[in-house]
Amino acid sequence: MEKLHHPLWIVQWVNALAGPLVAAALRPLGISFEAGTDVIPDFVVMALLILVAMAALCLAIRSRLSVENPGKVQILLETLISGLNGMLDENIGPKGRRYLPLVGTVGTFILVGNLMGLIPGLMAPTSNINVTLGCAVTVWVYYQFQGFKEQGVVGYVKHFLAPAGAPIWIAPIYFPIEIISHVSRVLSLSVRLFGNIFGEELVILILFSIVPFVVPLPMMFLGIVTSVLQAFIFVMLTVIYLAGAVAVEHDEGGHGAEHAVHEPAAA
Repeated sequence: MEKLHHPLWIVQWVNALAGPLVAAALRPLGISFEAGTDVIPDFVVMALLILVAMAALCLAIRSRLSVENPGKVQILLETLISGLNGMLDENIGPKGRRYLPLVGTVGTFILVGNLMGLIPGLMAPTSNINVTLGCAVTVWVYYQFQGFKEQGVVGYVKHFLAPAGAPIWIAPIYFPIEIISHVSRVLSLSVRLFGNIFGEELVILILFSIVPFVVPLPMMFLGIVTSVLQAFIFVMLTVIYLAGAVAVEHDEGGHGAEHAVHEPAAA
């Protein structure tokens, strides 16, 4: 694995520029670095690169937005946003579109991060467990917060005790199972994404080290498909978890019933 890992020029450049400042800022906290090591890890540099690139792209697109004569990029973005809104409407309902900023931002970051690994000289930040875990924790905390905000503390805690229509005496059995289910979602989201992208990058690196240029091309094409698919799965599960936390149906008697959602099987 160490032989397959090569230092990236952009990581070396960022560390040469900002590494001493970061090291000096962390030194009072008792954090020190050995000589020759990168103060700023490669996955952090790649994540910052996505942030800067997407911010610059959004500013450039914003200046060219037009209602009368939309460009191709604007039409593509509107199509993607319409697709996300449709997914939110279908799973959550009319209020689902208020969650578009989080869902869209996470989906864009993961998609771009996945595809970065296919560009020579870069790496996919999502091939590092720290990045995928950060995305998973962000989604987990967000949908839990929205659940409390939408249903109130009492109403949201109730759905951990028993499903709608079930007797409350099953709470001692149902509650620990539900807690384990919710906590395991962090592991499910992070490990699924990390495992697929890391495995894809590893296979491509091995093929390049054996037979460069031609043989890895089919795997790189498959990597594009995998990158898009994994980003879609992450977004879809995020929407489903949000639906389970905030979507409430009302029956004819006026009693609330939790919107039933189930996590689909995903590769």
